[in-house]
Amino acid sequence: MNLRKICSMFFIVLLVFLISGCSHQKNQKIRLVVWGPSHPFKSKGWEAAIAEFERRHPNVDVKLLAMMGYNGEMNPQKIMTAVVGRVPPDVIYPGRNTMGDWASRGAFIPLDDLIARDRHEKDGVRREEYYKAAWDEIVYKGKTYAVPDDIDTRALYYNRELFRKAGLDPDRPPRTWDELEEYTKKLTLYNSRGEFKQLGFIPHSQNYGNSWFCLYCWQNGGELMSMDGRKCVMNSPRSVDALEWLVKFFDKFNIDKLNSFASGFKSEALDPFSTGKLAMKIECGWFVGDIARYNPGLDFAVAPPPVPRDRYENKPPFVGQPRFITWSGGYSWAIPRGAKNKEISWKFIKWMVSEDAARIVQKASKRYQQSMGRPYVPWMVSNAKVNEMIFREYGPKQPKFKNGMRVFIESLSNSRYRPVTPVGQLLWDQHEKAFENAVNHKASPQAALDKASGIVQTQLDRFLGRSEHKKLDWKYPLLVVALCFVVLVLFCIKKYRNSGPMGRLARSEALAGLMFASPWVVGFLVFMAGPLLASLIFSFCDYDVLHAARWVGLGNYKDLITVDRYYIGKSVYNAAYLAIFGIPLNMAISLGIAMLLNTKVSGMRWYRTIYYLPSILPVVANAILWIWILNPQFGLINVAWRATLTNWLGIAPPLWLASEHTAKPALIVMSLWSAGGGMILWLAGLQGVPRHLYEAAELDGASWWGRFRNVTLPMLTPYIFFNLIMGTIGVLQSFDAQYIMTQGGPVDSTLVPVLYLFNNAFQYFKMGYASAIAWLLFLLVLGLTLVQLKLAPRWVYYEGEEKK
Repeated sequence: MNLRKICSMFFIVLLVFLISGCSHQKNQKIRLVVWGPSHPFKSKGWEAAIAEFERRHPNVDVKLLAMMGYNGEMNPQKIMTAVVGRVPPDVIYPGRNTMGDWASRGAFIPLDDLIARDRHEKDGVRREEYYKAAWDEIVYKGKTYAVPDDIDTRALYYNRELFRKAGLDPDRPPRTWDELEEYTKKLTLYNSRGEFKQLGFIPHSQNYGNSWFCLYCWQNGGELMSMDGRKCVMNSPRSVDALEWLVKFFDKFNIDKLNSFASGFKSEALDPFSTGKLAMKIECGWFVGDIARYNPGLDFAVAPPPVPRDRYENKPPFVGQPRFITWSGGYSWAIPRGAKNKEISWKFIKWMVSEDAARIVQKASKRYQQSMGRPYVPWMVSNAKVNEMIFREYGPKQPKFKNGMRVFIESLSNSRYRPVTPVGQLLWDQHEKAFENAVNHKASPQAALDKASGIVQTQLDRFLGRSEHKKLDWKYPLLVVALCFVVLVLFCIKKYRNSGPMGRLARSEALAGLMFASPWVVGFLVFMAGPLLASLIFSFCDYDVLHAARWVGLGNYKDLITVDRYYIGKSVYNAAYLAIFGIPLNMAISLGIAMLLNTKVSGMRWYRTIYYLPSILPVVANAILWIWILNPQFGLINVAWRATLTNWLGIAPPLWLASEHTAKPALIVMSLWSAGGGMILWLAGLQGVPRHLYEAAELDGASWWGRFRNVTLPMLTPYIFFNLIMGTIGVLQSFDAQYIMTQGGPVDSTLVPVLYLFNNAFQYFKMGYASAIAWLLFLLVLGLTLVQLKLAPRWVYYEGEEKK
């Protein structure tokens, strides 16, 4: 075969390949990627609606991905990294309460032009059709960044049967805070040990329900933010009064007992309201569906949330205002910045909020629930017109379910919503911390709210004043890095020349060594040194990842020791507590296990394996396991405690993670579970102790304690030193257990430096501030390590080393 034929065949094959590739590209479907939380994505109704959308758009393939974060909500870290990395999904389904945080940072695109363009179409989105609270929650600075989907609002559920048993009128629920407190006393029952057997009401979602402090603040005429969104006003007198009422309520029922009782609460079929453990609770409308699904025979009713007496009686300052007030939230559809299929994404959003899609969703959902033998109660949606259709055509027929949902629908006209602000998540967290500090008497209501307002205001002022700081000019930091690199190269060259002449063989070996080391050197410079230098530079900047960094000098470090000194001090104190009490205990138990496993008995390999296995369990699985073990109500430890110490001596079991006083000891107890990991190192050290030292001690008449104290411990000092350093570093870097099990609570009792760093970086978008925390933590670790290294020669003994 000559060269001409080979070339001809090659071009023919290439032409066929190109034609097939073009054909494949032409027939390939558009993949529409949709991100959201976990719960709605499993809905049979959504599956049917999306299937119909794909049928109407044959060239589109919709891919739903549940991007879960804490408590099943959207994961903000994944959203942020996807937008910054320019690989965002096409559509996103965030909670409306996060809209201010995302919209203010340009993570979502405004939809006003698309809404105006298509508003006269059949499936157009029209603002006037939506509940005001739902629509206003997705507007930031006059621009619309999403389309509201579902909506939830809060009301009081009460158990009519328990009302009758307590001598209360089942048709007369509490209307005011005073009545709510009175009813709670009558509905609360205790067992012989003085523990709650049945609870009337818990007025806050930290324990159970869905009310939160903001509801009581709004009911009492208070606000969280000013109307213009430039000032945090949660410390106003009306807000302080509301918090004082909550503090008095919790004082009457003992916060620790409430936490202990609520720690055993579960959801769905085991919900305490459904099982009769809780007589009243404030919850969202979707809970009516849960009752219909899991306990349809429950005799319950729904009423507006109780309000202050002055509001109920229409006295000043509530004259002319609605008697009852509640608050709402929900999810929405948005298009992230950088989405590739904007038009298809918009068509998908319009479809999912349309009346036709709603009918398909409700029909499929109702069919599925009825196939399981359950009554069906639909969720509310933000479009008032569509919502009316849903409950007219698919609403429940049983009076208690129908009347219950009517209360929620009617309350939407007087519904508040969380402020749309760039510091939305910080505002929410701080308003919760203020409540927590007040009811636990860490501060007065006024002081707690003043502190929370100050933190929020500082961050808000920094955000609003970002334009006052110049954008970071990267040429100056890069110039400094380049100069440092040149100095390093010159230093290496000088050292090389001072090392004396090298032969040909030595030069070739040195070159080979450098070549073998070059992958690690390059990897270190790119993946370690580069990010380290970048974080150092960012620590002097106001940087939120989504915008260019702005130089603030020592501003971040100044805030660490002024504005946030409480949180820095608290996190370091918690880490110190875990180190001082946890490290010695962990080392002692690891050493004890190693000494037991150093004996010569049959089956020793199996014993060593059994003790080592807990240390290699995944962190998440380990944390979830210990959440159950440490549960104050039904955890294994407290069940055994009640059966022994409580029955014999009358000692009440600890609350573990439910109390600020026992949360840190609980983490220490959990850490002992993996003591088998350290056991391996101790075992190696024990087997390295020379036998003749023990024999000499025995000849001198030393007891087992004398041999341990004078032979074993001195020979193990290098291992003690190593475990001490690694344990200290490990405690200061601890994060996983606290993030999964406690989120830093209760009352910041388990807040550690890395968790505080993480929250600032990924919850509040303060990446520059988080970088400053990281470098402060590095200096702390470095300082402690240097101190330990300096003191080591005084007590660490290395075999073969002469003492000076």
